[in-house]
Amino acid sequence: MADTAIYEDTFNITSVNAEKYDRVTRLFGTSTDNTVTMSLDINHELFPCQTGDTINLLLANSLRLDGNKEETQGWRDVAKGEPTLAEMFDYVCHGKVYRVLDQENEGNDIKVYLSFGGLLLILQGPYKKLTGLKIEHLYLLVKK
Repeated sequence: MADTAIYEDTFNITSVNAEKYDRVTRLFGTSTDNTVTMSLDINHELFPCQTGDTINLLLANSLRLDGNKEETQGWRDVAKGEPTLAEMFDYVCHGKVYRVLDQENEGNDIKVYLSFGGLLLILQGPYKKLTGLKIEHLYLLVKK
């Protein structure tokens, strides 16, 4: 799994906003070491969360446990019959890092924007912690 993991952290949900859309909730949280902040849009019918919950978030470039990328097949056909990362998590999305911003006025922090079919994830934290995130397609995997 270490070959596929680009970023992994545990977040405490500090705030929840479900006012704008019927099935989408925006979760706000901070990592357990208080270095990274997160804003995540999530389908709350599939993965309900409340303020105070703790979630484990993983960004990976493949669902395969052997680390090979799914370049020749669709992501739904990954390793049929074989165990995958998706089986270890409750909520899985496929999307893309579409923007990485250096926050020059805030020291060594960067801000990374990801989109999963319109559901957004924004991570802000130290460059050293988020350095593996670049503009590419990734999988978002979440569990409680």
